[in-house]
Amino acid sequence: MKLGGISIGIGAGFDQQRGRRAVRAIRSGGFTLIELMIVIMIILILAGIAAGRYEKSVLRAKEATLKQDLFVMRNAIQQYTLDKQAAPSSLDDLVSGQYISGIPTDPLTRNKDWHLDFEQVLLSPEQTTSGLTDVHSSSDGTSPFENTAYNTW
Repeated sequence: MKLGGISIGIGAGFDQQRGRRAVRAIRSGGFTLIELMIVIMIILILAGIAAGRYEKSVLRAKEATLKQDLFVMRNAIQQYTLDKQAAPSSLDDLVSGQYISGIPTDPLTRNKDWHLDFEQVLLSPEQTTSGLTDVHSSSDGTSPFENTAYNTW
């Protein structure tokens, strides 16, 4: 039936159209199980990539800390030897002489178990005794970035 150019559906045909629209609205309102599984898989892949990069950045930070600690301790050994005209006998001598504030913790082994090198080398003609000349990490690991053992740094 038409009223002024507008169709008015009366009866079964009108109810069927309204029912189809309702079904389409219900189907288009959510996601299918396949779509959800694909999104979850993509998120898991991205999280795996991020976790790997995070582990690498933590290892790079530990290596940078190790290099800095070794530099500071070696510099303190040289300064102590030149100032006192005798090499330190341990890292505790550097702390008691206030050349370093404390013995740092090895970032790789998480202990203060540094490998100390004692040699009979004199750094200056005025030096009277030899002693501690170098310090290394006690870690048996190898840097994946430089392919060298940490205990050779």
